[in-house]
Amino acid sequence: MTGGRGDDNPDVTVKGSSWYQRVNAHVAHLQGQLNKFEERRKSGGRISPDDARTVATANAHLEAARNTLRDCSRWQRLLGASADRALANVHEAEVALLRIAPEGELHDKGLYALSHAKLHLMHDDVLLQQLSAALNSPPRKIFGYSRQPKPLDSRGRELAALTLHAAYQAEEAERARVRSFTQIVVMAAGALWLIAVSLGIWGALAPDVAERVCFTNTEGTQGGGSMTRVCPLGETPKAANIFFLEFIGLFAAAVAGAVSLKGVRGTSGPYHVATGLIILRLPVGALTAVAGILLMSGEFLPGLTNLDTATQVCAWAFAFGVLQESVTRAVDRQGQHLIDNVKAPGSNVGDAEKEKEEKRARAPGPASR
Repeated sequence: MTGGRGDDNPDVTVKGSSWYQRVNAHVAHLQGQLNKFEERRKSGGRISPDDARTVATANAHLEAARNTLRDCSRWQRLLGASADRALANVHEAEVALLRIAPEGELHDKGLYALSHAKLHLMHDDVLLQQLSAALNSPPRKIFGYSRQPKPLDSRGRELAALTLHAAYQAEEAERARVRSFTQIVVMAAGALWLIAVSLGIWGALAPDVAERVCFTNTEGTQGGGSMTRVCPLGETPKAANIFFLEFIGLFAAAVAGAVSLKGVRGTSGPYHVATGLIILRLPVGALTAVAGILLMSGEFLPGLTNLDTATQVCAWAFAFGVLQESVTRAVDRQGQHLIDNVKAPGSNVGDAEKEKEEKRARAPGPASR
């Protein structure tokens, strides 16, 4: 579905999360600025071949961003690949816009580049320092009268464009780490689900496998007694024993995951890290429940050998399913750290610089090598 903007570049109505809607609106805003700058230069009769190529490049990037937002699949949106492609093209279009911006708007565009650079670049970055000095130069005094600072010239324009490009490259690297982490979590969850289902099918087809989660108890007095079997679904090994234990572990992981949601912070980005971590918990809980019962059945845990009833087996399976939190909590912390590391406009610049200093302090230096 298309709609007009008053120019020859129709908008597209994209489907997806609010992030995709915001990026699409930003593309429309950039297209309007690009058209305005191009018309101004054409009306002045001074558009150079270099500027014409810059306009064509910006239009190509904006069109690529539109196509990506419109044609991406649900799987690409889930993993964030389409978001990274669209954002990379939007960033390159913004850099091109800065290179053809009118001189009257150049100072404001430079401040925009400086604000992004402070979020994503180290405070001692050469480009950041030079742009900051160029934009914050003290007023000039001529014959005792203060004059406004000298505006950015052609060299300052290129400096601002290079600084903005470097800041966007750093931001894209931050986002790429989040996307890579999300892909790893989704693939790990898929592999664990496959293992859990395969183990359940194996236990259903092979009675000897289902018997491994049963316990043997001796009942009776001295001189006589009887042997009884205690399994998750009764006194005899059944094909559904493994699947039943996995369901209990999955249920326990779901309960523990719901409790852990109290510490989850939302994100304005397109990456479904929290969703992937919740999905990862489920097969981990299913497998830890079966593994825990196997360890008890094999008398691996001292003092925890025989269980007397099927209900006790189920209760211990639930407990082992909850214990998966100790495994997934470290993964949660890593995911939240990567999300917090992606700085967006409106973030606290002081906190961003503090984090960059801590990262730099942790990095190995010449002395440590």
